[in-house]
Amino acid sequence: MKKIAIFPGDGIGPEIVDAARMVLDAVDQAAGLNLQCTDGLVGGAALDAADDPLPEASLQLAMAADAVILGAVGGPRWDGLPPAKRPEQGLLRLRKNLDLFANLRPAQIFPQLLSASPLRPELVRDVDILVVRELTGDIYFGQPRAAELVDGKRRAYNTMVYDEDEIRRIAHVAFKAAQGRRKQLCSVDKANVLETTRLWREVVTELAAEYPDVQLTHMYVDNAAMQLIRAPAQFDVLLTGNMFGDILSDEASQLTGSIGMLPSASLGEGRGMYEPIHGSAPDIAGQDKANPLATILSVAMMLRHSLGNEAWAQRVEKAVQKVLDEGLRTADIAAAGEAVVGTRAMGHAVVKALQL
Repeated sequence: MKKIAIFPGDGIGPEIVDAARMVLDAVDQAAGLNLQCTDGLVGGAALDAADDPLPEASLQLAMAADAVILGAVGGPRWDGLPPAKRPEQGLLRLRKNLDLFANLRPAQIFPQLLSASPLRPELVRDVDILVVRELTGDIYFGQPRAAELVDGKRRAYNTMVYDEDEIRRIAHVAFKAAQGRRKQLCSVDKANVLETTRLWREVVTELAAEYPDVQLTHMYVDNAAMQLIRAPAQFDVLLTGNMFGDILSDEASQLTGSIGMLPSASLGEGRGMYEPIHGSAPDIAGQDKANPLATILSVAMMLRHSLGNEAWAQRVEKAVQKVLDEGLRTADIAAAGEAVVGTRAMGHAVVKALQL
C-alpha cells in the first residue's frame, strides 16, 4: 500500500484536484495499486481553518506519505497578511520540511495546441524542455534576510547562498535526466557577476566527468531567457538554481500556449510532491472553467517517479493526448469558435480515454 497526501488548496485547487482524483482512482482500481489517499489543508484554506498555512497535522500527513498531490495556494483575500502568514509559506515549508530539493518542470509542445503558442509554429514545433530547478536553497532561503529601518530609511536584503553539496545533488538529478533524454545539459548561472554561481559552474563542471555521455554547456541567465524565445528547441535539459529556475520555467511554460497544460514534480529522497505550475486563479474558482490537464499530468509524473509505474504514467499521458486529438478544450486552450468543456467534463474524458 502506498500513502498519498492530497492538498487541494485554494481557488481552483479543489476543482482541478477533484478531476485529477477521478483519473487516479480509475488507475488505482484498474492497476490494483492499493493507494490510501488522505486529504489535508494547506495555504489559505489552512489559514482559515487553523490560522497557519501549514498546520502540524498537515505536515505530519505529508511526512508520512509516499507522495503528495497539491492543487494551488494563495489568493488576494490573504494578500494583506504578514509574510510568515501568507498562504505561499505553506508551500515553501512543505518543500523545506520534506527536503524536496529537485523541481522537474517539463515544457513540451502539444502538437494539437501548436497555434496556441505566442511564438511562430516553426520556433516551437520541436520544443521538449525539462527544467531542473534546485528548490530548497538560494535567495529564497538564505540567511541573513531582513526588512528594517536604518537612519530613518527603509532597507531590505536577502542572501543568495549555495554550498557545493547542494549544487552537486541537484546536478546529479539533471545529468541523470539528460541521460534518459537527448543527452544535452545546459547549466544556467550568472558566473560573470555572482560568486554563488561561479561556485555553481565550478561544481557542475567537475561533476560532468562522471557523465561522459552528456554534453554539458553553460549559459548566463539573461542569455538563457533570450534564447528561450529566439530558439527554444535548442534546449534539452536546463539546470538552474532556485530563483533563476522560478523565472525561466514560467517563461518556458508560455512556449506551449497555456500554463494550464504543464505539470511539475518536486523530488527528494524517497518522496515527491506533484502539482501544476499555475496558480490558484481565484477569478474563475468554483465556475467549472479551470483546465485540470496539468494536474492530471502531474499524477502521471507521480506514477512515474514515486510509484515506479512507467506503464501507467504513459497511459495517462496518452489519454491526455487522446482527448486533445478529439478536440476537447477548456477555455484557456480553445481557439476562437471552438467548443469549450468544463473541468469535470475534461476529467471524465481523460478517464474514458484510458480505455480501462
